This record gives sequence, C-alpha cells and structure tokens, in this order.
Amino acid sequence: MTITIELTDQSTKFIINNLYPLYLHDLSEIWGWKPNKYGVFEEDETLTLHEQNKVFDIWWSDPAVFFPYLIRVDDIPAGFALVAAPPHTPPSCDYYLYEFFILRSFRGNGVAEAAAVQVFNNHQGAWEVQTNPNEVNQRAQSFWRKTLRKYTDGSCLEETAATQNDGIKIIFKFNNSPA
Repeated sequence: MTITIELTDQSTKFIINNLYPLYLHDLSEIWGWKPNKYGVFEEDETLTLHEQNKVFDIWWSDPAVFFPYLIRVDDIPAGFALVAAPPHTPPSCDYYLYEFFILRSFRGNGVAEAAAVQVFNNHQGAWEVQTNPNEVNQRAQSFWRKTLRKYTDGSCLEETAATQNDGIKIIFKFNNSPA
C-alpha cells in the first residue's frame, strides 16, 4: 500500500470538492448537523454542491498561504488535508490544520497517520491542530493524541479551551522545526 499526499491546484481541486460532501456527512454525526432543504450541508439556502464549492475556492486562491492536500492510497483518492499559514492561523502558530479527512474504507490501517506525518513534514514550524471535545468524537481525539505524541516524541501540548471563532475545542500544539 502506497500512501501519498499531493498539493492540488485549479486543475485538480475538483477531487477534493468531490470528497468534501462526504466529509461534511461524517461530521454531521459529531455536530448533529442536518442538510438544508436542498440536501446540502449548509445552514443557508445553498442550492447545489457547485454553489457550495465556490465558497470553498479560497483554498486555491493563494499557494503561499493555503495548502490543499489530496491524500491517495495506491493512486486512489482517500482523503484530504487543508493546511493554512498566517494570517489564517490562530495566534503564535505557523501552520494550522483546518480539515483532515480519510474515507471510511481507508480508516484503521495506518493511512491517516502516514498522511498526517507527510503533511507535517512538509511544513516546519509551530503547528496547531484542533478537534471537537464531544464524547461522540472519541475516535478522532484518540487518533490525534496517539499520532501527535508519536510524531513529537511526547512533546505535543494538549489543552481544552475556547477558540476564537469555533467554541470549545481540544487544541494540540507542537513545533517540528529542526533543533
């Protein structure tokens, strides 16, 4: 099994756009979201996935700030990781992992950890990763604790705190800059 990550651009962004509704569907279990009256996971009157993707286009607007990675397993799309640099990060961090998603058929066999490590290795500096602290999100919480403790050799900081725009979260902070 070969696990790779690749930055997407205007010509390949459609693959992440194809996966994004599946990601929102998975999150609906955690957040209790329901689709709007048109079947789109948005709170407003977004009519189509195409319309939803227009808002999502920011990820391909500035390649020095936004890093939209496609995760592949044996050349098959398996998920994505969306990373941002300042000014789109929490204070005092160089990189923030906005979204991380692995399709269910690729979970539980090391794909997520291998992809996360590749993403982190592509960007050296102070990182922040957040996840929902709710009981129904135990799998993601466990994944990030295990993966980040292993990746940082135990030097990852974890706290549960209010975020600037997204409520209470479990916040993981680490720095992977060369010593």
